[in-house]
This record gives sequence, structure tokens and C-alpha cells, in this order.
Amino acid sequence: MADTLLSARILIPLIITLIAPFGIYLARHNPNHREAVSFVAGVATFLAVLSLVPAVLDGGIWLYPLFVLIPGVEVKFAVDGLSLIFALVASFLWILATSYNIGYMRSLNEHAQTRYYVCFAVAIFGAVGVAFSANIFTLYLFYEIITVFTYPLVAHHQDDESFEGGRKYLVYLMGTSKLFLLPAMIMTYVLAGTLDFHLGDITQGMFPETANPVAVTITYILFIAGLAKAALMPFHNWLPSAMVAPTPVSALLHAVAVVKAGVFCISRVMLSVFGIETMDNLYLGIPTAYLAAFTIVVASVIAMTKDDLKARLAYSTVSQLSYVIIGVAMLTPLAVTGGNLHIAHHAFSKITLFFAAGAIYVATHIKKISMLSGMASRMPWTFGAFSIAALSMIGVPPVCGFVSKWYLVNGALSAGHVPLMIALLASTLLNSYYFGHIIYKGYFGVPSPDVRLEDYREAPLSMVVPLSITAVISVALGFYPHLFEQFVKALGG
Repeated sequence: MADTLLSARILIPLIITLIAPFGIYLARHNPNHREAVSFVAGVATFLAVLSLVPAVLDGGIWLYPLFVLIPGVEVKFAVDGLSLIFALVASFLWILATSYNIGYMRSLNEHAQTRYYVCFAVAIFGAVGVAFSANIFTLYLFYEIITVFTYPLVAHHQDDESFEGGRKYLVYLMGTSKLFLLPAMIMTYVLAGTLDFHLGDITQGMFPETANPVAVTITYILFIAGLAKAALMPFHNWLPSAMVAPTPVSALLHAVAVVKAGVFCISRVMLSVFGIETMDNLYLGIPTAYLAAFTIVVASVIAMTKDDLKARLAYSTVSQLSYVIIGVAMLTPLAVTGGNLHIAHHAFSKITLFFAAGAIYVATHIKKISMLSGMASRMPWTFGAFSIAALSMIGVPPVCGFVSKWYLVNGALSAGHVPLMIALLASTLLNSYYFGHIIYKGYFGVPSPDVRLEDYREAPLSMVVPLSITAVISVALGFYPHLFEQFVKALGG
């Protein structure tokens, strides 16, 4: 078992992200000050999370019980390797998203910008809280905070379409959490006598050997159904519908807070609630992996049919999220590593794609892929970054998506799951088509006579610089996968 480090120090990132929304609101009359608060909070949060890294890599787990609500139910925080993958990604991307938000929101003269920045900051608070949760109750609490405070972002435009998208968002996410996740938490407490995650060794879960295997299996199914943020089919439809939100919100949903909270929670449940041995003994992993494989392939096929750029990216996200789930569910060391690496690798590449989509919209007001012909000549930085991130989604070396897929495919082979390997390779071919189509249009497509390319140019630097940075990081992580791989190894087991 890992050494336990009892310290209130792990509360610092949470305190910063809790205070930030209030600071943003107080600075609402001065946009420069308001956005500076968000930027400074992002930097401070990232540095605070970064300070926790050395102890975890040395085999420690940070732990701090905050308070007890009732016996057996407490708000408690812990930081291990899996926590750091999610928290480092979320806090770092908050910094870049703030710069991007400034260019996007000001260029389009969006309304309710203070509300937007406040809710954005609270969503990051929720993400860090989910990452740092030491038990199921704390995770449930912050999981719901993310849902509640991202609803105003989804419904930001306050028209019929956005309200409908927001309504579906709430029904899917809060409905499943109340119907399935809450009962799963109760059943876990009844069966295990605790809600605390089993940290430091992913082979052993929370359930004793005497626990009824049927009840444990039902509890597992409730967890998977209740964590709809992971967008496993059939609980995926909220995600494409949420594309009515401003593009930076789509980036937040798809790369930083919401969907990453979903797949993080599923990974945490598999590894720290059930453990690899229980998952294997009760044959829970492989059915989950096949459900993920189905989601990967079907979502990729649907993505091919979409002409709206954000809609295509949305279905790509549905597909790519299941890479995390299929990896962890295969229960082999290589596959588990690949799945958890994809939490970070997908985040940097997918946020690049959405940043690029937003930059294209701000510069041209174009949403349709069919209208992007020749646009790369006018927006070379944006299309260059988009192409790099698309190669990552496809799995082309040396971009980081290749590393994740390499681990996943080898994990499937080592476990003898050839159909799962075929699903992963099939998704690569499908990704090649629907991303290659966009890249070809941008670089080699002939614009229609009514499109005047000379009227277009790059979006503001505050947008282009962040998307360029995330694209470069996507390549860097391909060369240095050890940066996040070491956190997976620190999980133990």
C-alpha cells in the first residue's frame, strides 16, 4: 500500500477554484479585471496541483477528511495518480481556455459574459473536486455541481434551440445520476460498509469476499448507467444536443470538465470501487468493453454523416471517450495504461479541434464542412493546428493519440480479444475518413463562386495562440508519453 500523507494542502486547488467565481463576479464591471481573475486562478490552480506531484510519484497518497455529515457519509479528499491526470489537465487547460474565451466572447459581443465566466470557473471547481474525491459521496457531490453549473453554459444563447439542448442535457445527466448513481452509492455502502475508495492498489476493490456477487453485479451496472457524462450508448444523445452552446463551452464539455469527469469516474469506479480482481471474477469487464467498442464504431459512422463541424466533432467525442472505457475494462496492464493515458491525450487534441472550430466561426461565421473549401490558405495556423489534432484522433505517430491506441491495441492482443482490436482499428479507418475529409476540403477544396476567400483571415491572436499551444502539446505528449504514464504506474497493483 502507498504511504498516506494527511495534509490540508490538497485543499488549496479546491479553495482557489471556489474563490475564483466570486472574484470574477466582483470584477464584473471591468472586463479586463474579470478575465484576469480567471486567468490568475487558472495559473494558481495548476501550480497548486503540480506541487502535489512529487509525493504521489514517490508512492504517496494525499488524504484529507474535511467533515462528517452523518456516520459513514463524509466529505473527504484524496490525491493519487489518477487524480493528478484529471486535475492537471483540467487546471492547465483552464488557463488556455480563458485566453480563448476572451477572443471568442468579445469578437462575437456575446451577452451575459460575467455569468459565463462564473459558471465556467465553477465547472472547473467541480472537475477538481471530482478528481480529488476520496469516496463515492464526495465524487457524487462534485459530479452534480458540474452538471448544475454547466447547464447555464449550454443554454447560454437563451433561445428555443439552446433551451431544448439544455433541457436534454439536464434530463440525461441528472436523471441518470438520480435513477442509477444514487442507488449504486447506497448499495455500495450496504455491501461494503464504507464509501471510501480503495486507493493504492487497483487489484483490490471495496467489496469483501462475502458480498453477494449478484448484488455487486447489479451495483456495477447501476454505476455504469448512472455516469452518463461518459456518453456510452444509449446514454449519449445529450452530448451532440449540447452543441448549441458557444464553442468554448463545447470545448469545456468535450475536453476539460464534463465528459472527462464521466470517463474519470468510470475509471475510478472500475479500479478503486470494484478492483481488477472483482471485475475479472464477476466477468464485468469484457461486457463493458464490448459496449464501449459498439459505441466507438457506431458513433464514428454517425460522425461521417454530419456536415456541421461541431456535430461531427461531437460524435467523434462520443467515440473517443469509449477508448478510455474499453482500455480500463479490458483489465490488462497495457490496456489500463492506454485507457487512462487517453484521458489526457484526448483532452489536448479534442480541445484543439473545438478551438479551431470556434476560430473558424469567429473569422468566417461558417459552420458547415462543405463550405470550408480552400479556407486553409486564409487560416493557416488554425487549419495546421486542426490537422495535427485530427492526426492524433486518427492515431498517427508521433502525435499523442497514437500512443494511446498503441497501448490499447496491444492490450487487446495480449488479452486475446481480437474483436476489440478490430473495433479499435475500424475506428481508426473511420476517423481517417471523416477527419481527412475536413483537412482535404480546407487545403485542396475549390471554393464555390459565392465564397470570397480574400474576405477571411485568422481569428484574434487570443484564440489562435491557445489552439496552437494545445496542438504543440499534443505532439510533445506523443514524444514524451511518460509525463502521464508515470501517474498510471503510481496507482499500484
